[in-house]
Amino acid sequence: MIKRRKKNLDEVYALGQHIRMSAHKARRVIDQIRGRSYEETLMILELMPYRACYPIFKLVYSAAANASHNKGFNEANLVISKAQVNEGTAAKRLKPRARGRSYLIKRPTCHITIVLKDISFYEEYEEFFMCSKKPGLINKNKNTNLTCHDTYSSGGLWDKK
Repeated sequence: MIKRRKKNLDEVYALGQHIRMSAHKARRVIDQIRGRSYEETLMILELMPYRACYPIFKLVYSAAANASHNKGFNEANLVISKAQVNEGTAAKRLKPRARGRSYLIKRPTCHITIVLKDISFYEEYEEFFMCSKKPGLINKNKNTNLTCHDTYSSGGLWDKK
């Protein structure tokens, strides 16, 4: 059975394979940036004190460069829509031990995927369909209170160490 993926016109991605760190440690950082804007993500990754931040920072920067060069997206409109970490192959090394024996050391690797989405595409889409509907039916039974997500008031930025 052949699976065909639908190509989204508003998404770009960057894939880093065989990065020399455990997937668990990389997920700790990835969970903090998922769903955030591109500029906010760069600030968070620069300030976090983990070793996994540097390769993830390079991947986010690379995905944004792909977006601006290949598709002409503006970096201010980019949001991280999907960020995932998968385990890679473990590099196996032998360490010499006493009495001529050897000890196997497994050094884990991981594969990191960062997908950026352009939100201006959806704003144009909403404007197009909002204009075509009757204006009285748009906000009839909906709560119009919108809350702003603040990084520092959420209290979840530095929880995991």
